[in-house]
Amino acid sequence: MYEATNTITYILLFISLYFEVFILITYFENRLEIKKEENYVSLGLKKYPTVTIIVPCWNEELTVSKTVHSLLALDYPKNKLKIMVIDDGSTDKTWEKIQKFKNNPQVEIHTKANGGKYTALNFGISKLNSDLVGCLDADSYVHKDALKNIATYFQDKETMAVAPSVGLWQPKGPLQLLQKVDYAFGIFNRKMFHFLQAVYITPGPFSIFRLSVFKKLGGYRHAHNTEDIEIALRMQKNGYKIVHAHNAMVYTVAPNSLRKLLKQRTRWVYGFIKNAGDYRHMFFKREYGNLGVFILPMAAISIISILTIASISIFGILNSLVNKYLEIQTVGLSFHWPFSRFEWFYVNTEIMSIIAIVAATGTITMIVVSKRMAEGKFNFGMDLIYFLTLYMFIAPLWIGKAVYNVIFSVKASWR
Repeated sequence: MYEATNTITYILLFISLYFEVFILITYFENRLEIKKEENYVSLGLKKYPTVTIIVPCWNEELTVSKTVHSLLALDYPKNKLKIMVIDDGSTDKTWEKIQKFKNNPQVEIHTKANGGKYTALNFGISKLNSDLVGCLDADSYVHKDALKNIATYFQDKETMAVAPSVGLWQPKGPLQLLQKVDYAFGIFNRKMFHFLQAVYITPGPFSIFRLSVFKKLGGYRHAHNTEDIEIALRMQKNGYKIVHAHNAMVYTVAPNSLRKLLKQRTRWVYGFIKNAGDYRHMFFKREYGNLGVFILPMAAISIISILTIASISIFGILNSLVNKYLEIQTVGLSFHWPFSRFEWFYVNTEIMSIIAIVAATGTITMIVVSKRMAEGKFNFGMDLIYFLTLYMFIAPLWIGKAVYNVIFSVKASWR
């Protein structure tokens, strides 16, 4: 049993280390390209494409007004930007709140029977004819330069969708602060996937598409309540280019309780697993490039790795507690200051410990780079402390719950 556990741990640690090194090498190979992109975006546009932003909302009376105001404040020609707010059968005062925008020439408001976010998006897409179309969740807010920065990427005729960088809106407390680092990780990873041509999520908050994508591939699908994964995989399957604009910031409100966080992340992981199953024919296929050969398989393996290593760690902790209990029962309770006689001889030099240390070093390096990319600088704050001390304990909870839901056909829900 011990040998089998050790072997599994070695393999999973090696795979994790390999992936970290691969992503870091991708970063160091392309860091100059990131600067070139920033300089290119700063030149701006000579011709602005027309854009429609759809705001689907269900029971968002507290946030929808701020969301629409953030769109109206975008640094983008007013005659080129339309905002379409769609109330998806709310039962609160959402419809009442958006009435204030009905006379604004940039804003259209609609209401429909509740059918889910994807039906609201398709409802909006069916009514527009702009060059570009995007979505902004009704609990998210955009930086004033976000759309202008995204639009520059569409000067490349092959670019069919642009994913933004998603950060947190005014995070407070340990739970939201640790998510701040997690979101920075997401920005970094998505940029690396951009260079690998392997972006497989176009986030709900402010991903922008050419309208022709939906004309040719069809509208959004239910996709296990993760339509942002499904549409990206459908595009990748059909050879459509998706890029990431790391300098286009959109901010979303983070869950402020463990229950809400577990529910959100369970839905995300459940959605990935189910969509990965739907697009399993893309795995290990060269025609889908780095996405099929490497990124999708690694994303699936990471779920297995986290659950396995967490289970082994919990078993090890419980085993140590049992042994300690037996020791106390046998020889009594005694205290020893562990560093009273430090000797290098007692330093653990097993290969597993060395691999674990190297992997941890790689993770910290990625965190530093991620925070610099997301915030423009690296600062050692409480968000980093909370992430390093708490994230590893709570992430297996939502991953385990998502896997349980998949195995036992428990559907994830927004509500």
